[in-house]
Formats: sequence, structure tokens, C-alpha cells
Amino acid sequence: MRILLIGSGGREHAMAWKISRSPLCEKLFIAPGNAGTALCGENVDMQPNDKEAVGGFVRSNSVNMVVVGPEEPLVKGLADYFAADEHLRRVMFVGPSSEGARLEGSKAFAKAFMERNQIPTAAYRAFNRDQATEAREFLGRFSPPYVLKADGLAAGKGVVICTTRAEAEQNLDEMLREGKFGEASSTVVIEEFLDGKEISVFVLTDGETYQVLPAAKDYKRVGEHDTGANTGGMGAVSPVPFADDEVMKRIEERIIQPTIGGIRKEGIDYHGFIFFGLMLVDGNPYVIEYNVRLGDPEAEVIIPRLESDLVELMKAACNGKLKDCAPVISPRYALAVMLTSGGYPDAYQKGYVIEGTEEVDGSQLFYAGVQQDVDQLVTSGGRVIAVTSLADDLEGARSISYTNARVVDFKGKYYRRDIGKDLLK
Repeated sequence: MRILLIGSGGREHAMAWKISRSPLCEKLFIAPGNAGTALCGENVDMQPNDKEAVGGFVRSNSVNMVVVGPEEPLVKGLADYFAADEHLRRVMFVGPSSEGARLEGSKAFAKAFMERNQIPTAAYRAFNRDQATEAREFLGRFSPPYVLKADGLAAGKGVVICTTRAEAEQNLDEMLREGKFGEASSTVVIEEFLDGKEISVFVLTDGETYQVLPAAKDYKRVGEHDTGANTGGMGAVSPVPFADDEVMKRIEERIIQPTIGGIRKEGIDYHGFIFFGLMLVDGNPYVIEYNVRLGDPEAEVIIPRLESDLVELMKAACNGKLKDCAPVISPRYALAVMLTSGGYPDAYQKGYVIEGTEEVDGSQLFYAGVQQDVDQLVTSGGRVIAVTSLADDLEGARSISYTNARVVDFKGKYYRRDIGKDLLK
């Protein structure tokens, strides 16, 4: 098979690394890719949101399967563009229609979907710009902290947690009236704050059935002990020790099954991944958010634990045969430490030379913000490299990842030193 993978981050490097190892993969293209994906296939200088360019490339290069890594092309209807074209609709497409992608693209749509399908989630209401006064009044129904969410895509920065009523009212005005997150915050969801343990759960679905992939815990805050600003993710661990068989059974029965049932009942065209961002409150799961793709940096720990052929699983999802393809998961622990540019997630510098990658021993490096500059690697983003290690226990995986996190170097390098520490017995 000739496969086109869309995206350019650490998630896409992990996916490319796995796809390229499949005996079903004859040729792998990545658009636009990065220095890591170039080691797995051929990078293509093409923008993921340019539907005509993507479609033209698929036609002219006899591509059999398209796999979409990030959410934005899905929310903007790339799957629908393929479905509407007589030739392109024959190509296997891994990712939901724009209607399915609204589970991530619109917080209000996702909350209403959960309500319709009796899926546990925090109490909420959505407000548009004309309802700013009502929104302020609604805050009085909750005690602090307050959770405000921009309805649309906001590059992972659209959620604000406020510790006081005054702070919540100020942020509400900035979002609704001043466009703090642009059009994404023209509607704001106010929801109840849930306190518990977070976990990321993933499935691959063909819209009728599903297969559960490894679960993970990621670390969003930039500072150790979960302090400081939210980021795209500073590291991840899989499996999650507190998600035992009983917890996972509860998640499957209360969250996954009704979600897939809702997709099926509402006639949503969905062949691809679903990421369930969950909060366990006294052991009971609640949905914090849906994503319509694999997480990042979670992909960098769940993919290395997947012993099955990822291409075979995705092919089954596209062809409605997923019920016959149970994935084989390694029992080993995977831990990823994200090396970031100094200053991230705020202002940071790019273009610094990366050294030491060839001296890494026992870890897999997944490149995110890395470009090839002639004969050297240079930083090109805030999150630069995920250092992922597998071991029989969590402590072993931590030790290997942190050893190699010290080996790789670039000016301003920063990383959290406590990834997975909270999970050690």
C-alpha cells in the first residue's frame, strides 16, 4: 500500500515510525513532516489544510490510504472532500467526517452529544456573545474553581481555570466580548470543575465497533509538581497504574460503548481514532473532552506498546472489519520525556543546533520541532523531542528516558524531571 500521513509533530513521527515497519506499507509519504518523519518515508511540502493539493497528490501518486494526524484538517472537512469525489472516495481515509470532528471542534456540540447519549460529564451551559450577561449570572451556580472553555479550536489553549469569581468574570468578558481566542471563543462553555485523576483513553473505530488501544497519562503543566502554564504536553506514561481492569471496564461500559453507540445512532461517518480525556472522580469516569485523533505526547508512548500492525488495524477500520482485529499490547511500561525550547509555552527561540542524538542508547527519539539544516539538526518549535523508553517496570523506563534526556542537548533545553514520579509506588 502507498500511504499518505498528514502532520508534522511528534505524534506523526511516532505514527510514521510504526507505519513504515508494516509489511503492508510499500511507500510512505508525510505532509509536511519533519526531520524525524524523513527517516521513515518521504516528506512532501504540502499544507494539510489545502484539500485540493492533498487530493491532487493522492491521485497523481496512486495513494491507497490517507491517515490524518492533527485535528484541524478533519474539522475543516478533508474527509468530506474525499467522500464527495468519485475517485478519492475509493481511497481508505483514517479520520472522521466534519460532523464527527465536531466532537473536538466544538465543545458545545460535544457536551450536547454526551447529554443526548447519557455519557457522564461535568454540568455545563454554553453561551454566545449575545448572552454575556446570562453567562456571568450562570457562574453563580458553581463554587470556585470555574472552568471556561472556548467552543472552537484554540491550539490547545482555549481552556481557562479560574480560582475566583472575579477572575472568571474577567476571562469570560475577554473571551466573549474581546475575542481572546478569536472566533473559537465566540461561544464559551462554562462547566463544573471536577477534581480527580486524569487519564487519556484511546480507541480505533469503524463507526460500528471499536478496539481499545493503550491508555496513557500525560503531563500538561510546564513546571514540576504540575505547576505553571498549560502546554501541549511535557511527557506521558503508559500503562497507567491506577487504571486497573475494574476501572477500564467501567470506562468501557459508561464512556466508550455509549459514545460509539451515539455515533452509530446519529449516523455520523467515523473511521478513525477517538481520544477520551477523562477524569476519574472516586473511581468513576467523566468525559472532560473528546479528541478525534491520537494525542501528543500520548502517541509517543502508546504506539511503542502496540505490537500489532497499525496499518492492518487502520485498514480494518476503513473497511468495517475492525471487530476481527483485536490489537496486541505489550505489558511493558513506556515513558516519554519532552525536551522543549527555553521559554515554552510562551516566547522561545528557534534554530539552535541539536547535539547528542546519535549517542542515545535504549530510547527512541520522536522528533516534534526539529528540522534538518544541511548536515545538522536544529530546533524549529516549542516542543522539540520526545525521549521514549520501554522497560519491564515504570522505574526502569524513567531511568532510561532521563539518562538520554541528559545526552541530547541544545541551547535553552528544558524538561520536567518528575514525569511518572507520582505513579511510583
